[in-house]
Amino acid sequence: MLSKLKAFIESPRTEMVIICLIIVNAITLGMETSKTAMEVAGPVLLLVDRALLTVFVLEIAAKLIVYRFKFWHDPWRIFDFIVVGFALLPSQGALSVLRALRILRVLRLISLVPSLRRVVGGLIAALPGMGSIVLLMALIFYVFSVMATKLYGATFPEWFGSLGASAYTLFQIMTLESWSMGIVRPVMEVYPLAWMFFVPFILSTAFTVLNLFIGIIVSAMQSEHEQTADADRQAIHEETEAVLNEVRALRQDVKELKAQLAEARAG
Repeated sequence: MLSKLKAFIESPRTEMVIICLIIVNAITLGMETSKTAMEVAGPVLLLVDRALLTVFVLEIAAKLIVYRFKFWHDPWRIFDFIVVGFALLPSQGALSVLRALRILRVLRLISLVPSLRRVVGGLIAALPGMGSIVLLMALIFYVFSVMATKLYGATFPEWFGSLGASAYTLFQIMTLESWSMGIVRPVMEVYPLAWMFFVPFILSTAFTVLNLFIGIIVSAMQSEHEQTADADRQAIHEETEAVLNEVRALRQDVKELKAQLAEARAG
């Protein structure tokens, strides 16, 4: 019974059905945010949501039955368990706000689609390197925030009146969102040489440090791809070796059979 249940939940057809249901659930959850959709088909959407949640709960329960303690050895199964568990929280009381996290069920696509798992794996592998860059960026922001507060805080207190305000303004400048006409040019009307402060900041953050982020992520993605390719090649090699061993054994059996036939004819 357990073997049949395991074969059922691990079959590609079952995984494809679950993926389709997750996509349908994402659509219904999005429609629940529309007043028009809720007025027209609100009860139907809620019924579909409950039915899909029931399916997801049954899927998790089946995996718990099949894998038992091994269920908790797979981080993706734990992820699925947590995501589905959020949807079971009560709709009233202090935890009702967490019901909005039902949309996290869509993230289960990550655990079911291999290509998405590889992307997430690459991002996780890039975290150590990204941490070093975040520290570098924090140092750069701190230095420039202190300088900006001292240089422009008295004249432009809304943008540079405090260390926090300066950091936020510099973050906006780093994203290149309305940085020239919105901030830098007004500052340059009072301080004509202000460009000597803002241009090096943009060059050292938007064009240098952020590209380091991209480089580390790309490198991690490449490493993840190479590891997957190596695993696939190793699996093919092992399968080929197994086939060759079977062929050798078959040849040996045929050779022994011929020898026995020859002895029988000679006798």
